[in-house]
Amino acid sequence: MLAFHSDAHSLALPAGHSFPQSKYRLLREHFEAQPGLLRMQAAPAASEAELALVHRPDYIEAVLQGGLSAAAQREIGFPWSTQMAARSRHSVGASIAAARAALQEGVAANMAGGTHHAFADRGSGYCVFNDVAVAAKLMQAEWREQHGQALNVLVIDLDVHQGNGTAAIFQGDASVFTFSMHGAKNFPARKEASDLDVELPDGCADAEYLAALDTALATIWARYQHAAPGLAFYLAGADPHEGDRLGRLKLTTAGMLARDQRVLDALRARRIPVALSMAGGYGHDISSTLACQINTLNTAAHSWLQWQQMPRQRSMQE
Repeated sequence: MLAFHSDAHSLALPAGHSFPQSKYRLLREHFEAQPGLLRMQAAPAASEAELALVHRPDYIEAVLQGGLSAAAQREIGFPWSTQMAARSRHSVGASIAAARAALQEGVAANMAGGTHHAFADRGSGYCVFNDVAVAAKLMQAEWREQHGQALNVLVIDLDVHQGNGTAAIFQGDASVFTFSMHGAKNFPARKEASDLDVELPDGCADAEYLAALDTALATIWARYQHAAPGLAFYLAGADPHEGDRLGRLKLTTAGMLARDQRVLDALRARRIPVALSMAGGYGHDISSTLACQINTLNTAAHSWLQWQQMPRQRSMQE
């Protein structure tokens, strides 16, 4: 399975900062030590024109040229640097590359990404540019140019925090269905309206979580009973795990794995290509976050293999 990484650009973070940027390097190194499962490639940088499919030109310029105000940097949670700007562009580029690969091969992954708190005109919550929104818009434009028809997109956001930026960007856009299942009392304090929001109580454990997910997926498939979306984005956040510092839910590692299997099996059964991103993960012990993300990528690679063994058919979108 193709997987794109963008950890070459390190953030200049102060000591004690809560963002665990080392997890991206550690995740890549784990799979480098097990060659054959993933075809890993360094992510390209998203162009300014690609970013402008979603983001306002003045905001793009402020990020790339160092014009972010102190307040804007605080809202993002990162101090500005040339490395921060480069990392943000490459993270979006990884989701673009993963989406293109998914349309060709069924499943592909961004080994970071899931920056769903970024709005069109600002960043927030460790998110600078919205990688999924940019990739979705670009895939729709390329699909229309190549095939002469619309590409409907499904966003399945299972990060523990609501995908407020993604929800806001696609409000009123019938071609993109946004689904977010998240902690009701967790960040952000002010939620945006996704097409489908499922709010979970603090302390939610495996059985309750998986039942809620099953109900939500059934609702989505009922909406798409006549024509499946042509592409899905799956934000497989590790932060619902019981060992997460910021998650406030109580999913076990087995529950997280069952979550990923449910999503990927359902997408494959409907022949919906999917681009994954790792989204959040802030374990008290970083190894617990890594274990969840390794399981996610292993499950995705297994699903990719099953895609390759399926008879070649034209998708419902075509």
